[in-house]
Amino acid sequence: MTPTSRTTRRVLPALTLAVCGTLLAAACSGAGGAGGGSGSHSINVLMVNNPQMMDLQKLTAANFTKSTGIKVNFTVLPEDDVRDKITQDFSSQAGQYDVATISNYETPIYAKNGWLAPLTAQAKADTGFAQSDILPAMQQSLTYNGDVYAEPFYGESSFLMYRKDVFAAKGLTMPANPTWTQVADLAAKADGAQSGMKGICLRGQPGWGELIAPLTTVVNTMGGTWFDQSWNAQVDSPAFTKAVKFYVDLVRSHGEAGAPQAGFTECLTDMEQGKVAMWYDATSAAGSLEAKDSPVAGKVGYVPAPVDRTKSSGWLYTWAWGVQKASKHQDDAWKFISWASGKGYENLVGQQLGWSRVPAGKRTSTYSNAQYVAASSAFAKPTLTALEAANPSSPGVQPRPAPGIQFVGIPEFTNLGTQVSQEISSAIAGRTSVDSALKASQSLAAKVATTYAKK
Repeated sequence: MTPTSRTTRRVLPALTLAVCGTLLAAACSGAGGAGGGSGSHSINVLMVNNPQMMDLQKLTAANFTKSTGIKVNFTVLPEDDVRDKITQDFSSQAGQYDVATISNYETPIYAKNGWLAPLTAQAKADTGFAQSDILPAMQQSLTYNGDVYAEPFYGESSFLMYRKDVFAAKGLTMPANPTWTQVADLAAKADGAQSGMKGICLRGQPGWGELIAPLTTVVNTMGGTWFDQSWNAQVDSPAFTKAVKFYVDLVRSHGEAGAPQAGFTECLTDMEQGKVAMWYDATSAAGSLEAKDSPVAGKVGYVPAPVDRTKSSGWLYTWAWGVQKASKHQDDAWKFISWASGKGYENLVGQQLGWSRVPAGKRTSTYSNAQYVAASSAFAKPTLTALEAANPSSPGVQPRPAPGIQFVGIPEFTNLGTQVSQEISSAIAGRTSVDSALKASQSLAAKVATTYAKK
């Protein structure tokens, strides 16, 4: 969850938002064929303003519209605005937008509410789309009751990044599969390796997609969970407490300056500027670190997310395309999705914009594409390993009542996660203790649990 995916920078509005009034429906597209650019079909697409989506917008008319005759009317907004607008339009089934960018957090919730059109039949009939090529964890996270309800545009997991040159100079060795205990030891030894350099960067900025994302993976692997299978809140349990104290102690002792305000963007800057020796965060960060203008390109190593009691602990996130159930242009919507999430589009981006800009992290075949692998040789394999190891249905040591690795797949988690993050960020800042932060957080989680326990 990154500024590339933007969920780290914003807070979702509650998905239970009451919708006032009815949005204007989109005008129906005219009749006509949809081949060879001679048709007059059109669809309305609402999407987040991430770089990958901006690339898509630039390439659509000259490629997709030219070959299909389907005009695409884009509405592009910042994440907080786009999520609000998507929730309003899809929950009311106003039909103003045919397709929208949604994540693996919203997809099962929207599907359960009947807001999305299932895509299973279209994907099966469209053999050129190659649904079987979608990474299993991605497909699983976008499936509800056996049907696929969204197709990924790009995806990410998380891993540990470290300065190979700094480690070599200090005589430090990064294990191939590090534990959090080993990482803490390395952070202490790398602290001060260069002037002004701290041992590690870990997010401390409040937000369900900021601090809570990496922290929850630590909770998972250390044996904790937000809720047990019976919907009992577990935020002040021994395992959850152990994980939070470990995280807070590590970032306070050897973490970046200004940690309570540091999110993905701040940690990326610190890593690029040589202010930290390690960084645990999204796999998508590697593209920036290895860019031609990056001062640390070629100096960074990548290993799996650190673990404790589990074999893996990386998160899973994707921006995906969902079709509103009320859309009157289902066939044209699918053609757009098939193109935008297809292998052909990845090749188009690679050839016209550069392979480093390919919206990767969703297809197995991407990681056997010689041109892509050559351009991303430093991180392609570690990224694929992380994505393949992600298990949203069972990310910890005990059964869960809802899916999700770095989040709990319920509408209330956006508010719950953000409120808890504020408490824990205060502990990182030294304004409160971890025990006090978790006591307050347990009360918040228990209120949410009551709703589900009654069901």
